[in-house]
Amino acid sequence: MKKMFLKCAAALFLAPCLLAGADLTLNGAGASFPAPVYRLWTYNYTQQNNGAAAVNYQSSGSGAGINQLREKTVDFAGSDTPLSAEDLKRDGLFQFPMLTGGVVVIFNLRGVKADEIRLDQTTLANIFLGKITNWNDPAIQALNPGVKFPKRKITVVRRADSSGTTFLFTNYLAAVSPEWKQKVGAGTAVNWPVGIGGQKNPGVCNNVAKINGAIGYTEYTYAVESGLKTVTLRNRAGKFIAPSPETFAAGVAGADWENAPGFEVVLTNPDGEKSWPITGITYILVQREQPSKAQADALADYFNWCFTSGSAGAAKLHYVPIPASVSELIRNRWNQEIQWPGR
Repeated sequence: MKKMFLKCAAALFLAPCLLAGADLTLNGAGASFPAPVYRLWTYNYTQQNNGAAAVNYQSSGSGAGINQLREKTVDFAGSDTPLSAEDLKRDGLFQFPMLTGGVVVIFNLRGVKADEIRLDQTTLANIFLGKITNWNDPAIQALNPGVKFPKRKITVVRRADSSGTTFLFTNYLAAVSPEWKQKVGAGTAVNWPVGIGGQKNPGVCNNVAKINGAIGYTEYTYAVESGLKTVTLRNRAGKFIAPSPETFAAGVAGADWENAPGFEVVLTNPDGEKSWPITGITYILVQREQPSKAQADALADYFNWCFTSGSAGAAKLHYVPIPASVSELIRNRWNQEIQWPGR
C-alpha cells in the first residue's frame, strides 16, 4: 500500500482535504456536534497509518448527513439523533455510538461571570418558550440571589438548520416541561416560539458572542473553544451541575447498550446526582450492504482506530470516548451485519 501524505496544514478546524496516494477515499458527512473530533481523527489517522484509505468528513448537520447516506453520496454519516430499528431496517443501515458529549447552555451577559448563572428546568424552558424575557426576571433572580442582573432583554439563539444538537436540547426540554412538550415537542427541527437562528454549532456560538443578553445551546467543545460562558443546570436529582467530561460520563453510565436495538439510546435527563442533564451520544451510520470488501474493511479499520488510538484525542477535546466493552460489542455486531458482494 502506498503511504499517504496530507497536503494541507495541520489545524484542528481545517477544511477537509483530499489526500494524494491513497488507494481508497472514505467520505463522511453529518453532525457538527462531534465535528472537532472527526476533523482531528481524519487528520491523525491519515498521518499515522499506512492503510489504503484517506478519510474526509464534512460538517453538514445530522439531517443532511443521513440524507446523503441514504442517497449513497457519502460512505458514512454522523448523527446525534439515533434512528429506530425500524428505520434502520427500512433504509438498510447499520448504526453504532461513536462518542459521548454534552449539550450546554451558553450566555453572553456583561457583568455576569462564567458559571455564575444557575437555572432549573422550568426556568430554562420558560426562557426558550418566550415567557421569561428579561435577565432580571424574579424567577432567575430567585435562583441566583448573589448575582446582580441587569435589566437586559434576553435574546434566544437557536439552530436554523436540521440538527442533532437541537434534537438533544428539545428532547430534554420536552422531558422536563409539559408545556414545552405540548406546544413545541422534540426534533431535529422544531417551530421555535422565539429566537434568532444560527447555522450549525459555530453559528449559534457566533450569535451569542455578538449579542449582549443572548442565550443559546451548543456542544460543549464549541463553548470552550469560543470562550463562552456556560450555565449551571439543575439535574434530575435536584443538584446544580456544571458541564464537564466527568459529568457527561456520569450521565451515560446507565446506558444499556447490550439490549438496545440498533444501539438506539437517548440519555437526556439521566438519573444520578453527578449527571449532566443534557448528555448526548453521537452516532455513525453506514450502509449494511457495502459495495466491496475493500471498502467494508477500510471503514472497519478506520472506526477501530478511532475507538483505540483516537480516544486520547477525543478526551483532550472534552468528549467522552466509548468504553472498550462497548466498542467490542460494536465490532461483534459489525461482523454479523455488514455485507458485501460475494459474502
